[in-house]
Amino acid sequence: MNQTQGNGSTPGQEPRNDGLLTGRIDAFAGGLGVRGRVVMSQLPLTVTVLLVVLAAAVFSPSTLAELQFRMALLAHAAIFAACLAVPWERLPPAAFVIIPVLDCLAIGFTRETGGPAFNVLSLMLVFPVIWLSVGRQRSRVVLAVLATVLATVVPPAVLGGAPPAQGSMIRVIFLPLVLSAVAVTAHLVSGTIHRQRTALVLKDQALAETLAGSMDRQRLLDAVLAAVGVGVWVVDKDGNNVLINRAMRDDPTLARLTEAESTTTLLLSDRATPVPSGGLPAARVARGDMFTDELIWAGDEKDQRAFSVSAHEICSRDGARSGGVITLVDVTALITALAAKDDFVGTVSHELRTPLTSILGYLELVLEEPGHEGIEAELQVVHRNATHLLGLVNDLIAVASEHVDLSLQEADLARLLADVVDFTLPQAANRGLELVLEVEPSLTARMDIPRIRQVVSNLLSNAIKYSPDGGRITARAHRTGTDLVCSISDPGIGMSQEDQEQAFTKFFRSARSRETAIPGAGLGLPISKTIVEGHGGSMSLTSAPGAGTTATFVLPAS
Repeated sequence: MNQTQGNGSTPGQEPRNDGLLTGRIDAFAGGLGVRGRVVMSQLPLTVTVLLVVLAAAVFSPSTLAELQFRMALLAHAAIFAACLAVPWERLPPAAFVIIPVLDCLAIGFTRETGGPAFNVLSLMLVFPVIWLSVGRQRSRVVLAVLATVLATVVPPAVLGGAPPAQGSMIRVIFLPLVLSAVAVTAHLVSGTIHRQRTALVLKDQALAETLAGSMDRQRLLDAVLAAVGVGVWVVDKDGNNVLINRAMRDDPTLARLTEAESTTTLLLSDRATPVPSGGLPAARVARGDMFTDELIWAGDEKDQRAFSVSAHEICSRDGARSGGVITLVDVTALITALAAKDDFVGTVSHELRTPLTSILGYLELVLEEPGHEGIEAELQVVHRNATHLLGLVNDLIAVASEHVDLSLQEADLARLLADVVDFTLPQAANRGLELVLEVEPSLTARMDIPRIRQVVSNLLSNAIKYSPDGGRITARAHRTGTDLVCSISDPGIGMSQEDQEQAFTKFFRSARSRETAIPGAGLGLPISKTIVEGHGGSMSLTSAPGAGTTATFVLPAS
């Protein structure tokens, strides 16, 4: 009976798989089979009957000697034997209810044949009543009540041959009422236990599924972190280590970086300035500082390596910052390749400039001497192209060195801009473009006039080239505080956000410019930015596909 209550099922039903909360009792009951559970449910009553037999043998041998009393006791033995012998698993699940009903009748006969001294045996009706009541079917409560009524009414009628006497009517009425209350209580309690158990089983299953999913995600994370060649370093909001992947652990330089007392020397991108303690990646994350693709150098002087470092924030479910993920990518080979490329460009450019300078010098001598009038036009074409080629070579040298020599003097940016616009007007008109100048007067600054003229010329040239459908190009210059701001706006094809991010990269040309065969080497914007930054200024772009572009540079005013 105890096992049946624990399961929340009847002896005629197969046991359920209750997951992680299946206890030892459930495991024992589940291994018994249907017949074993019926026997275990009957066993408490059978043991009680055996105790009654012993008590009768000791305290009332005469009662035990009566045939009717013995027949009633034999009925209990027969019922228990039926529990053992009947193949309950082959019968319908509800077939076992005949056992507690027969128990009620057997208890009634035992009580009647035992006489007044054994009226207390009515208490044994609790066993079959609870057995019948425990379960989810409400009909069992009704069956338990009917069984107690039969146990109270039938035995006296059969043995006495007449209805119960007036004095026994209290027992006939009161006992079924009490046992009915017991049946209802047992039914309600078993239902509550069953619902609680079901809820626990469902929670247990959900927990098991969540745990399995978490383990799967952990295995996936471990596999990903082990597969990537990037150093991944996870720290909490205080900068303490949370997770370090294999690439980070196996690299001695990076492994030392994660130590509490790091001995790794970190340098800024100039490879000379040490990174202060407050600028270390973990310390910056602890302050809430997130960054992307910052270049640092790590390691000893003879074995320095370049790393691109990024940090991304980790937030908890309530949105609070809980730490960060730091990634370190070894870009030493890339930096070395870029340096080699710049060295190559610079070397080749210097080698080209010498013969080009010589060619231009001799061309100028030829043009100054008489007797070449018949081929002067052709010589002018050669001179013009050689001059253009020399300018391109000079741009390559400046871009490769990322430095330009400047000769600063006081000059008026407004006048310089007006001169370049006037010079460019014919070129714009040939393309069907209107060129408008909007400047404030007297915009003086210390500048290298040829170099700033080169910047303005590059920007106007780009505006004309990338505005194939005509329209208006506007050149503006004005003062803002202590700065001079110059901008060139065109109505051209515009640039995507991705192209804008690459616009100042050496030799970069957008896919649209390549598709439309717009001429250019991808050096105008990089060299212009280098010149402007050499003046202590800055340069930026604002653009959108199909909406034109505005190129702006800022110079310190004098």
